[in-house]
Amino acid sequence: MLKATPGAGVDTSVKVRVQREPKYWGLKRHLLDLLRAMPPGSPIPTERSLAAEFDVSRTTVRQALAELTVEGRLLRVQGKGTFAAEPKVAQRLQLSSYTEDMRAQGRQPSSRLLDSTEQPAEAELARLLAVRPGAKVLRLQRLRLADGEPMAIETTHLPLGRFRGLRRYIGAGGSLYQVLRERFGVELGHAEETIETALASPQEAELLGADVGLPMLLLSRHSFDVQGRPVEWVRSVYRGDRYKFVASLNRP
Repeated sequence: MLKATPGAGVDTSVKVRVQREPKYWGLKRHLLDLLRAMPPGSPIPTERSLAAEFDVSRTTVRQALAELTVEGRLLRVQGKGTFAAEPKVAQRLQLSSYTEDMRAQGRQPSSRLLDSTEQPAEAELARLLAVRPGAKVLRLQRLRLADGEPMAIETTHLPLGRFRGLRRYIGAGGSLYQVLRERFGVELGHAEETIETALASPQEAELLGADVGLPMLLLSRHSFDVQGRPVEWVRSVYRGDRYKFVASLNRP
């Protein structure tokens, strides 16, 4: 709202913008306070009761609930209601495998192999893996789970010429890094990783048990061995409502 503020020595042509708080925002803040005191899995009041208590429309209530759901604070179960969500899985940004990360948090990791194919490397992928364009690469797509809950879709590309026979070792859903170390003598040295946001596609949403358009965390990792040779290029899509990343920062 624009409000003129006249007064002595004040230019009345200057207008002061007064920010009005949206109704749903106050409700959202109340729900955040409520959730801090509730154990995971606890039901929250219905849309109708919240609308009556705060004298707002059910549309306003839905907007507040939708934002809290996207942020991972609420879990909405079709036909059952809305509940306080479990805390997000917190993963440190380090050169470790998904399996190692989940076990370090006391969770049981598992994987489901979605696809395993050999394909010719296009120019950009060939550059990343230091192979000639058209050389065969192994593409692995896996659904990553923690305690049986879908967390991420991980698509890994590896130079097939260097890792022949790798496919027969990965069907059991174990750690790829462990297989590379034990079967091929690969010791990872460093990786370059980028994190972006993206919206879930219909296929990704179905695999992850999420809504289409839910914000996702998109990770791209380019890993190298201790000799500096490229090992893999990985694209991972993580559920933004169930996952967060933690990093330790040092002054340069």
